[in-house]
Amino acid sequence: MNRLLLDSQVIIWWDAAASQLGENAKRTIGNATAVYVSAASEWELAIKGALGKLNLRRSVLEAALDAGFEPIGITFQHAQAVRSLKPIHNDPFDRLLVATASTEGLTLVSSDVVLAKYPIDFLDACR
Repeated sequence: MNRLLLDSQVIIWWDAAASQLGENAKRTIGNATAVYVSAASEWELAIKGALGKLNLRRSVLEAALDAGFEPIGITFQHAQAVRSLKPIHNDPFDRLLVATASTEGLTLVSSDVVLAKYPIDFLDACR
């Protein structure tokens, strides 16, 4: 688990030093060779913010860069990989994160354990 991709909720928790982020997840993120945050997370949270469902103190990109994490864009390869995913999860942003993790060989860090049913490396963010 040297290269990680953080789910949208996880970057929020990391940025806020929230207690919901588990000790194992904190340690793993802190010791990772590379930690990525997807443009899909910025997109998802921008939509939620615009709808009044969420109030972030700053952008996902700002939080990621301040933490020393690397932004990763959405590619055509990522989008096409969504097509091969079984309909285990309905959220299009989570499905795109799964496809990105699969395509790039990253471990997905998420509190949504349903995502662990996909054939990817997964780390429960709450542990």
